[in-house]
Amino acid sequence: MSHLDFEKPLDELKDQLEKAKQIAEKGKVDVSGLIMEIEKKIEDTRKNIFSNLTAWQKVQLSRHPDRPYSLDYIKAITNNTFIEMFGDRNVKDDKAMIGGFGMVDGQTIMFIGQQKGNNTKMRQYRNFGMPNPEGYRKALRLMKLAEKFNKPVITFIDTPGAFPGLEAEERGQGEAIARNLYEMSILKVPVICFIIGEGASGGALGIGIGDKVMMLENTWYSVISPESCSSILWRNWDNKEKAAEALKLTATDMQDLKLVDGIVKEPLGGAHSNPDKMFQTVKSEIKKLLPKLLEMDPKIRVEKRIEKFCSMGVYTEG
Repeated sequence: MSHLDFEKPLDELKDQLEKAKQIAEKGKVDVSGLIMEIEKKIEDTRKNIFSNLTAWQKVQLSRHPDRPYSLDYIKAITNNTFIEMFGDRNVKDDKAMIGGFGMVDGQTIMFIGQQKGNNTKMRQYRNFGMPNPEGYRKALRLMKLAEKFNKPVITFIDTPGAFPGLEAEERGQGEAIARNLYEMSILKVPVICFIIGEGASGGALGIGIGDKVMMLENTWYSVISPESCSSILWRNWDNKEKAAEALKLTATDMQDLKLVDGIVKEPLGGAHSNPDKMFQTVKSEIKKLLPKLLEMDPKIRVEKRIEKFCSMGVYTEG
């Protein structure tokens, strides 16, 4: 498993633990007490590290290469009943945006999410989780299909942003995202959004308008990444840590600002440290939130969704 810079104290202790276990295997010295002591120290150090994370450290955790991605969540939550659907019926199939029907305890749900790759080849195939306009149009097509059959929609957000290439702009990147914002706000079926990694800019918002928007504990949600913010304000990336703090992009910040509806607790060490537990936690959240939304009258649900997003921010009318 890969480790981040701030996790180095854990690496040193794990090395000590490994050496102690090797001595124990040889059977010449009783080091059981030492092993227990090191294991306790590892647990205490892990708790200390992960209870005092900075905004930038949470950004790093959200990008951890071992962190589970949308397909991992969907397959685990649906117990492999997921049937993926492809194409926007206009240009092509965008591999950075995935979607399809799956079942959760007998309830059919439309799942949509941004998908990254877990190795170099797959990252290129998935365009590093950056959808093109056809990705957002595919997502909208699937949402409308879910609405037609009266099935709820769940989205998983994990993107460094919508693809900024010339060809994406030529095919209407801004219009595609704007259309999704409008259509999702009036979708007649329940919509729940989970930010499972990076939630950057309009790329995240394009599938982020829901009755409930939940953030995993070590994720971020912002109009711009800390690196890009630093490069604009200071003309370099050296101040990315300062930018991360100033942007108020963590789950706690977002909840305090009433921009998200809740925080989903991650296992100690991050979602990647215990993916199975993380999948079960997200599934429990879905089973808790969905019945309440399904009970509501569709008109009231849409009104509340629109009211929620219209009440965000501060503005004055001239």
